[in-house]
Amino acid sequence: MKNIAVFASGGGSDLQAIIDACKSGRLNAQVRVVISNNSGSMALQRARNEGIPAFHFNAKVIEDSADLEKRMLDTLLGHETDLVFLAGYLKKIGPGVLSAYENRIFNIHPSLLPKHGGEGMYGINVHRAVLEAGETETGITIHRVSADYDTGEIIAQRKVPVLDGDTPETLAARVLAQEHVFIVDVLSEMLSRI
Repeated sequence: MKNIAVFASGGGSDLQAIIDACKSGRLNAQVRVVISNNSGSMALQRARNEGIPAFHFNAKVIEDSADLEKRMLDTLLGHETDLVFLAGYLKKIGPGVLSAYENRIFNIHPSLLPKHGGEGMYGINVHRAVLEAGETETGITIHRVSADYDTGEIIAQRKVPVLDGDTPETLAARVLAQEHVFIVDVLSEMLSRI
């Protein structure tokens, strides 16, 4: 059984999909630790509700970036993490963590990268950009995490149609519903290879 660490900044619905898949046996893994940069993140509450250790690491609380990264890395190592998954995490991962978990840190992004990625392209901003660009399809990308936002090797993608009359909110809801299934399918495949 593999140990997953999940980083999340917001609501944590992708985290919940991973937790539920681990509990049901769809994933031969367990979420060992959850890390968030947002003390009010619902992801932290979801972790606590499941008895999973949950940590808040933020540059406002730990101002020294080297100390912040060391605490994150120590937390990952202390929970015997095999794989790190970013599920709506809005901060860059530091070089020490990237090095320690090289090729074992993944992110889910709500568009078909390389379109609509990069700094500031998260949440509703992505869906608004998709609609403004007149795209007929969008989707979900799972990719390896590198030093720059949304530039790592693409592991898997799933297409989601853009419908006439879509708003950023309706598109976001449809993509998110697909994310919860896609994330488990791709994680299952990845975990079988590490």
